[in-house]
Amino acid sequence: MSESIAQLEEHRAALTGHCYRMLGSVVDADDAVQETMVRAWRALDRFDGRASLKTWLHRIATNVCLDEIAARSRRVLPIEEGPAGGIDTPLVERPRTHWLEPIPDARALPADGGPEELAVLRQSIRLAFVAALQHLPPRQRAVLLLRKVLGWSAAEVAETLDTSVAAVNSALQRARATLSSRDVGVPEPGPESLSASEADLLERYVDAFERYDVDELTSLLHREVAFSMPPYALWLRGPEAVSGWLLGPGAGCRGSRLVPTAACDSPAFGHYKPSPEGGRRPWALVVLELAGDRITGWTSFLDTETLFPRFELPPRLP
Repeated sequence: MSESIAQLEEHRAALTGHCYRMLGSVVDADDAVQETMVRAWRALDRFDGRASLKTWLHRIATNVCLDEIAARSRRVLPIEEGPAGGIDTPLVERPRTHWLEPIPDARALPADGGPEELAVLRQSIRLAFVAALQHLPPRQRAVLLLRKVLGWSAAEVAETLDTSVAAVNSALQRARATLSSRDVGVPEPGPESLSASEADLLERYVDAFERYDVDELTSLLHREVAFSMPPYALWLRGPEAVSGWLLGPGAGCRGSRLVPTAACDSPAFGHYKPSPEGGRRPWALVVLELAGDRITGWTSFLDTETLFPRFELPPRLP
């Protein structure tokens, strides 16, 4: 029994990444993988070996996710909620289940993947790609992920979804058109690490933020940067708006510290804000999106109670 459980557990990270792409939530992905493991364990004596164990588990996970999607609405980012706001825009809060959530890279990427496989898997957990996926009908979403991310044949996908190869090819074509209309491409192998200019950009970002040098900080932002703070629907566009926020409503972040981590194949930080009781308390999980030597996206996920334990970030800083 223990050997069989260990064989299933070897695939947990790959399954978590797949379920995250389907569902847009690290919490929902964890739940879906657990349900997948339960269903797989109960059916293990009927596993006939016609496909690999990995493929069989992904078939179960895909159908678990399709059942879950049918029971809820899609998750979004604040930028999809409406026009950009300003520092005087009221803060409207949505429930946690409304928003796309980040996922730790380590929980979503299999340790035994090859370089090209991992390159595609990494790109496919980026916030922009996962957000675009949520706009696809569930079966189109599954087809795109199975065909273009996991590299399955049309026949394998058709068997998994109980449909025809022609229907799979048609769904893939429509899914790619939808992604293209949102300026999001299908993931392809690319560089594994940050460029020298991106690494320098991050060093300057951390230094400027911890000194709370807002002029320096906003000089690192792209002119079209999008800044948001789920669970609030407010989002801001451009360095001037971000500067106004940091010097106004966000001024309480002066004296903060950043602890590096990795989320959605992007640089990320645990943001700890000064606490009246002393030390620093969790405030946000910050995910940055970069393009060359500028920051194009800055999302501060404020649900630290849910996210910090999953990122193995400390509960407080001294």
